[in-house]
Amino acid sequence: MANPLDFSGKTVLIVGGTSGIGNGIAHGFREQGAEVHVTGTRASANDYSPEDGSVLEGLTFHSLDVADRAALDAFAWPERLDVVVLCQGIARYNRDEFNREGWDAVMAVNLDSLLDCSNAVRPKLAESGGSLIIISSIGGYRGLIGNPAYGASKAAAISMVRSLSLAFAAEGIRVNGIAPGYVHTKINDAFLGNEKFRDATIANTPRGRLGLPQDMAGAALFLASPLADYVVGQTISVDGGLSVGN
Repeated sequence: MANPLDFSGKTVLIVGGTSGIGNGIAHGFREQGAEVHVTGTRASANDYSPEDGSVLEGLTFHSLDVADRAALDAFAWPERLDVVVLCQGIARYNRDEFNREGWDAVMAVNLDSLLDCSNAVRPKLAESGGSLIIISSIGGYRGLIGNPAYGASKAAAISMVRSLSLAFAAEGIRVNGIAPGYVHTKINDAFLGNEKFRDATIANTPRGRLGLPQDMAGAALFLASPLADYVVGQTISVDGGLSVGN
């Protein structure tokens, strides 16, 4: 029996794949034989450092600011796409998301660009009978006292998975999502750096640890593989069980 997780000959694009969860997912597909492309907002791959959680060896880098619609319109997407993972995301702190400028900035990346990117890759995924995976957050299921835009955008992303799965299914495109829990990445340092918060989070997580980017890679590989051929419109929480009791 052929290995259903062998992605040799497949082309995968991770939008927001230069660091953190996106980078972990990118290397998960690379290790399974895929040709992997990643996008990031900096000018070149040389502007990223492994110390920041950015390991770009073996990946093809493209500079793209997904909040810039003109840049999206001009972007040269890979000629073939079998799997697209939308992992772009930002958050603002110090109550900045309560201000309209902060709200708009978060929404432009975390929500608006999801639709723009989905529409852009739709024809190529239809050609390949491919898979679209949207990364949201368990924050989309709960209130976030300091991040109303982040929470709202992730809740909308979860809803978008359901809507796009219905809209794209007739073209042979499967749309699903992943809602990560608390994952040890640079973007989460703002609150996981707080020892009291970190310890409480781990104590409330049945798995007994924080998540890692490679934990999200496992879920992405499954959703993009033939093993998930009958899985459509679902967002899988990958959070070590944190949401089960909260």
